[in-house]
Amino acid sequence: MLENLLGVIQQEGVSEQLFHSLIGIEIEENRIDKAGRVSTRPHPTALGSRTFHPYVQSDFGESQTELITDPNPNISGVLDQLDTLQTVLFRTLEGDDRIWPLSMPPAVSEADRETIKSHFGRPAYRAYRDYLTKKYGVDRKIVTGVHINFNLPDPVINRLFGHYQDQFDHVTAFKNALYFQLAQNMVLNRWLLTYLFGASPVAEKGYFESMGTAPLSGPARSLRNSQYGYSNQPADGVGAGIYQSLPAFIETLEKQVAAGVLYSQAEFYGPVRFRGQKALPDYLTRGIKYLEFRVFDNTPYTSNGVSRHALNFLKIYFLYLMVTPVTGSTLEADLQAAERLNNQVALEAPTSHTIAEQQGRQIFDELHDLAVKLAAHSEQLTALDDFSEVMTHPELTPAAKLTKHIKNGSLMEYGVTRAAQLKAERTGAADLLPVFSRLSVRAQELIFRAVQLGVRYYEVRDENGESMLMMTFDGMTQVVSVDFLPEEDATTYLKRLFPDLPVPTTR
Repeated sequence: MLENLLGVIQQEGVSEQLFHSLIGIEIEENRIDKAGRVSTRPHPTALGSRTFHPYVQSDFGESQTELITDPNPNISGVLDQLDTLQTVLFRTLEGDDRIWPLSMPPAVSEADRETIKSHFGRPAYRAYRDYLTKKYGVDRKIVTGVHINFNLPDPVINRLFGHYQDQFDHVTAFKNALYFQLAQNMVLNRWLLTYLFGASPVAEKGYFESMGTAPLSGPARSLRNSQYGYSNQPADGVGAGIYQSLPAFIETLEKQVAAGVLYSQAEFYGPVRFRGQKALPDYLTRGIKYLEFRVFDNTPYTSNGVSRHALNFLKIYFLYLMVTPVTGSTLEADLQAAERLNNQVALEAPTSHTIAEQQGRQIFDELHDLAVKLAAHSEQLTALDDFSEVMTHPELTPAAKLTKHIKNGSLMEYGVTRAAQLKAERTGAADLLPVFSRLSVRAQELIFRAVQLGVRYYEVRDENGESMLMMTFDGMTQVVSVDFLPEEDATTYLKRLFPDLPVPTTR
């Protein structure tokens, strides 16, 4: 139904706008103590209330912190904000806490499991959390990862729709078709991202035992993306075949929730989630707003957990997935076969050539062709070239690099050392917020405290090009000049700007 989509994009000249599709990042991270044990400290009080915080949340475990950026059309912008959120988190950690840099959790003892079960600071989610504990166990639920959110520009969608009005009744149906084709192709080729970005080669002592499974005989590319990672159980009935069509996706999820197989739609852990609507049927009438890709392991090689290089590659890869037709009468079988292939690639030895290498070579040939047709930026072309080399050189993958640090089947020593390095780098920087080093100390303090308390911030320019801060909380927006801030501490000033802003009493 989306015939010649690439040609239409070229005809309309909207490739540059598509390269500026919105990207958002969500990253989950475990807090640990200096010995590498999961932290027993509660969520830092200074980070405000999780009932409304736009940037900092916690997940299954009280020690599991989640950072959430705003969507941004520029990779530099989204990474700068992620860096700011990470810096605020690191500088707010209590005691000797630091951040575990890997997706697979540190070694968890039975005492640790009991502590995780009994310490939980989000009462509204307690029943759901207890259900998950019983069904999946603690260890699998504290596996962490990076989620990438992707949002196509509505003006571009509207322009492209003009070429397909004879096939779709309204623009919402067309937009859904774009997003769903992108999602289907991602699932069909999930193995490629597992190969390129897998960084979870081993599980620490007790992980497999907690699942009643024998440990693997050697390292893998991505345990997190395998059958042993963060995934639904086969009996849940929501495997890759659920992506046959949007109506089938919605019907299957609703059926499994109604039958009590899943607690709610939130228990769907597939590689792609559709976002923007609370009720599943509303996706058919109101449309998909953006996609959430959930397949990325935390990488310890960049301080933010995700690299600029990766995001440059992903922007063009997502467009490739969007314009590639999904055809064939065996789609359900193809999706199921792709799920099996991904699991196989995830469990391959990290330094070995993947069974799907030839398929990967073909994809990169097609990606290079697409990059030329869409006049991709030099940075994107460099990323394509580099990841193309990784495709045929497995020793360059993150998982393979991590194998050099494995000792006696464990990455505990490496993880503890790297966590200490990251904390020292963050807390030892000369500037409070290095991304904003060009701003005054007072302006940095204001942004820092705004993030802590859950006030959204945006750096903007006025009509004279002067730097301003636009801050929002609870529907109220305030704009202040970074060069003319009052002589009062940041908390007092924020309370004056937003009288209803809760300020926690620190421990």
